[in-house]
Amino acid sequence: MKHLIIYAHPNPESLNGQFKQIISEHLLERGHEVEIRDLYQLDFNPVLSLEDVSGQMKGQLTEDVKKEQEYITWAESITFIHPIWWTGLPAIMKGYIDRVFSYGFAYRYDQGVQKGLLSGKQAVIINTHGKSQEEYSSMGMDKALLLTSDHGIYSYCGFEVKEHFFFGKADRANLNLIEDWKSQIKSVF
Repeated sequence: MKHLIIYAHPNPESLNGQFKQIISEHLLERGHEVEIRDLYQLDFNPVLSLEDVSGQMKGQLTEDVKKEQEYITWAESITFIHPIWWTGLPAIMKGYIDRVFSYGFAYRYDQGVQKGLLSGKQAVIINTHGKSQEEYSSMGMDKALLLTSDHGIYSYCGFEVKEHFFFGKADRANLNLIEDWKSQIKSVF
């Protein structure tokens, strides 16, 4: 299977970086094809410009966006790895979605009805955050995050969301817990 990992964390030694590494190794050991798009390492420009917006409607895309869309087209399964910052996607990941998941590529409207164009692809989302699951659950943030990302982005564009992991208190996790999380992640693949 063709797996694409889209990764957004500035520190390659972070827990998110460990997850990226373990998934890549796990998939390669099983004979899968793997491509990694490390948005910070790529210095991906997250700013949706007027050129981007006007170009999307005409099917005219910048070269960096075309390249990312080629990776997405190639992939059968896409894993998104990033922390939750300020109850949402890091700016670089949000900008990636804004620019790459463009009209005519990721979705369109047919007679006023939205249609996701990335159907047939699976998505796995892996998020770390500082609050506990209990805190997020008690305030409804867990449901809000699922609504805005899984439904508002991935399902909207046609993905089948296979799994969405939220790992809470990630900045204070001990080695045993991290190993358990890695096992949970590997079991999905």
